[in-house]
Amino acid sequence: MRPGRRRARAAALAALLAAALAPACTPQASGVLRVLAGSELADMEPLLERAEQETGVRVEMDYTGTLEGVQQVVSGQAARDYDAIWFSSNRYLALHPEGRDALGEQTSVMASPVVLGVARSTAEELGWTGGAEVTWADVAEAAAGGDLSYGMTSPAASNSGFSALVGVAAALSDAGSALRASDVAGAAPELERFFSGQRLTAGSSGWLADAYVRRATGQDPGPELNAMVNYESVLLSVERREELPEPLAVVHPADGAVTADYPLTLLEPAGAQAAERYGALVDHLMGEEVQEEIGRTTHRRPMAPGAADPGPPSLPELPFPATAEVADGLIGAYFDEYRRPARTVFVLDSSGSMAGERMAALRTAVDTLTGGDGGSLDGRFQRFYHRERVTLLPFASGVHRARTFEVDSGDPGEALDGIRAGVRALEPGGWTAGYAALAEAYGLLAEEETGGRFTSIVLLTDGEVNRGPGLAEFRDGVHAGLGGELRGVPVFPVLLGESDPAEMEELAELTGGRVFDARSTSLDEAFREIRGYQ
Repeated sequence: MRPGRRRARAAALAALLAAALAPACTPQASGVLRVLAGSELADMEPLLERAEQETGVRVEMDYTGTLEGVQQVVSGQAARDYDAIWFSSNRYLALHPEGRDALGEQTSVMASPVVLGVARSTAEELGWTGGAEVTWADVAEAAAGGDLSYGMTSPAASNSGFSALVGVAAALSDAGSALRASDVAGAAPELERFFSGQRLTAGSSGWLADAYVRRATGQDPGPELNAMVNYESVLLSVERREELPEPLAVVHPADGAVTADYPLTLLEPAGAQAAERYGALVDHLMGEEVQEEIGRTTHRRPMAPGAADPGPPSLPELPFPATAEVADGLIGAYFDEYRRPARTVFVLDSSGSMAGERMAALRTAVDTLTGGDGGSLDGRFQRFYHRERVTLLPFASGVHRARTFEVDSGDPGEALDGIRAGVRALEPGGWTAGYAALAEAYGLLAEEETGGRFTSIVLLTDGEVNRGPGLAEFRDGVHAGLGGELRGVPVFPVLLGESDPAEMEELAELTGGRVFDARSTSLDEAFREIRGYQ
């Protein structure tokens, strides 16, 4: 045998030996799959770690809110940054032509209807236990009669809130097919009755669940709740929390619900490698064993044939809006007409450290809230709402004069122009008397009747409070002396620059609020996210 042929045979044998000795578990589809996902899917991460071990596909999840995610897909940004999306539903996205065109292969991985959880004693008083048939109209009647005080997420920030809004509108209008504008208009009086019982709004279903538990256990000073509209899976997880004084009764309205089906969706421009990784991940997630594990760990209903579903029988699926215009009109009417109006006090740092880019960022953020970003889906709804009362309360070394505006439903322009002008007129200078300004904000609210509103305070400061009282003095001398209703007004601190994260977290916990971080994102994004909680 010639030397060249011997070398070739040796090389071939070496290659075969290397292949035989290589780990058998290394799959062809190994690699990274970049996924833009709804925030509630964070609970899937342990299962995705297992998927990586068994398939070699590592899923990198970036989380976002519902409308913000839809906006990224419609604008084309998602296709540039991600291989796939994983929202609780694609139905709103598919109402937009650009959204439909961006969607490739999709697989519904699990399901969870948006239903009602009611404190057991309240459910018994209303006769809603023991297999009783309850409708959304019954829920509206209980809310209007003052028997039901519930929390629900914002339809502009969270799919659970949007699904609840659509489902209730469809049920109360008795729409037999796709929901039309005339159906929504006809149901307006009943929708107002239903939303009269809403006492808490939130930007995410998880935060809402935690807030419900904090209120039930007395940790949160906000108004008492005896019910929550949320995903069935979230309600079942709350029901199992030991600190809850009494269990939740999960009410499945007989007329149906809107169900999240969690479609893992390949984006149309994704390449062959991404498609291969997507296929391997889907095959793994849809396996019977993994599907049953999804049911056990997340309380969502499995979708694969043969996987055991411990939940009650599936509910009738309520009709969805026929067009994007109907869906958007319903969201707008919820904020501007159906639900309680908002009351917001913006306590704004105008000390010397806010000069330059930080003050420019504040002006941009307020421009967005006054309608400066009305062309985007999230900007259209994360704005000041009709009937909302807004106060600008600037501070530096001392507290400056407050200016209050009411956004009139018939002519909102005058108030919105005034808010923009008020922020543009701020001239940075001086030190930082943040807690003195916060005390003034509560004092302003004490002079009003705010019981019929979603009332909150936004505190923006870019540095350490170095004038006037500190947190301990505010906590013990101001907040401790507030009446019950005022004690329930949350403060939403916004971190910017050198503000103290630990101190702001303590302030948020004291008042039942939440901290928003504008240091790693933009102030504009932080202010828009806050709107889901107001």
